[in-house]
Amino acid sequence: MSTKQPIGLFDSGVGGLSILKEIHTLLPAEDMLYFADQAHVPYGSRSLEDVRMFSEEITRFLLAHGAKIIVLACNTASAASLHYLRAVFPDVRFIGMEPAIKPAAQRTKSGIVGVLATPATFQGELFASVVDRFADGVQVLQSTLPGLVERVEKGDVDSPQVEQILNRGLEPLIERGADTLVLGCTHFPFVLPMIEALSGERIEVIDPSPAIARRTQQVLREEQVRSSIEETGKIRYLTSGDLEPFKRTLERLAMPAGDVDQAIWKDLHLAPVAGGSQG
Repeated sequence: MSTKQPIGLFDSGVGGLSILKEIHTLLPAEDMLYFADQAHVPYGSRSLEDVRMFSEEITRFLLAHGAKIIVLACNTASAASLHYLRAVFPDVRFIGMEPAIKPAAQRTKSGIVGVLATPATFQGELFASVVDRFADGVQVLQSTLPGLVERVEKGDVDSPQVEQILNRGLEPLIERGADTLVLGCTHFPFVLPMIEALSGERIEVIDPSPAIARRTQQVLREEQVRSSIEETGKIRYLTSGDLEPFKRTLERLAMPAGDVDQAIWKDLHLAPVAGGSQG
């Protein structure tokens, strides 16, 4: 493994770009290879078996393209696949998303924590395990915010429709006394300003993205593969969906410039990628 190899990241769509942004800010010299599986977005409404299958093939794809570590920049994929991937690829370092129940349980004063995530995340063993370990004596409320992932996929982070979705999901949590909210989907940090505005100053919102960036930094140090180049690293964005809408969403979400490519699913495998185009 070389320090020049990229960090591989994947998500069902553009949500994991919130993680990429944080890693790029903390580790600007690192090359990154991001895969958005927009052909199958959203993962949150799919079976855990399907998500596991997608995650394994995407991991193989990223490794084939030189990834030195893999970041599951997707809560649903982490819930469904993290333990499985570590068993299938024992020599690969994986960093997964874990709902920030522990800090929320430590910070809540009302003893009531709200978690915003997809149905598949709540169904996964990882979520149940985190609640069992860290939420003793704390009530954990769930909200799935239907339709929000699809809005963020289009680059829509501040429309009246987004506000309506958030109001519908947040009001029951606030009414029941939640004073701490956990973002349990990587799409949701893109609407963090609106969540904070609707929730009010007395409610703390926990975004796990900075913690994932710090964990990535730690793993690179442990594996001794942190980039030693002083130049800004290159970013390559890949999608299994339509290329032009993906490019527009990258612009709307103010992502760093990079090459943008398309990879196509064929018989449950990802086809080789053609040459890149500047995005």
